[in-house]
Amino acid sequence: MSIVDSVTKAMVPIHREGWPFVAIALVATVVVGYFVSPLFWIGLFFTGWVCYFFRDPKRVTPVGEGLVISPADGVVSHVGLARAPQELEIGDEPLMRVSIFMNVFNCHVNRAPVGGKITRVAYRAGKFLNAELDKASDDNERNGLVIDMGDTRIGVVQIAGLVARRIVCFVREGENINAGERFGLIRFGSRLDVYFPVGTVPKVALGQTMIAGETVLADLSQPQAPAPTLTRVS
Repeated sequence: MSIVDSVTKAMVPIHREGWPFVAIALVATVVVGYFVSPLFWIGLFFTGWVCYFFRDPKRVTPVGEGLVISPADGVVSHVGLARAPQELEIGDEPLMRVSIFMNVFNCHVNRAPVGGKITRVAYRAGKFLNAELDKASDDNERNGLVIDMGDTRIGVVQIAGLVARRIVCFVREGENINAGERFGLIRFGSRLDVYFPVGTVPKVALGQTMIAGETVLADLSQPQAPAPTLTRVS
């Protein structure tokens, strides 16, 4: 294998949503650097960071009946009972929720936690509070999905954060999706909430690091039982 082939194989792909930002950063770097040489290197570093932010690495999704997979890279910031957003239309009773906070250094490509039919896609405008705060689930701009697995439904909510200003969703109602398949992206710091049937016992803990498309959040095929509400203290 040649050096060029080795470097190409080692490179992490950039998601198509990121290419316009990479182009803008690169052009700005060249233009500004032409007039102020030291700023060229700063701009080049920034362009590299933009490439890093929009990286879209390959993931190997576990296969198994009832497995719910993390939809995002990041850290678990909440595990416990909470009411799902009304626009999801999955009931008013508290459900088990796992929240995953993504900082600006995490990969922001979101992946489906389960396979099934998308029966609901609902966007709601809102604020841009720190996504790590629990109230961000209620107050912030968000986009929610409901995935019907046949015998149960899973809710997934993309939540904009303090820096994030754009939620991107690639799927529509009525489409089928596989576990681990890309369904959206949030730009520059955000959070994902996953809502399970009440009684689901999560297999993750507060502060645990998640890998989108790979980390198992819960196994719905195992016996379920009520779990206490826990909130991470910053």
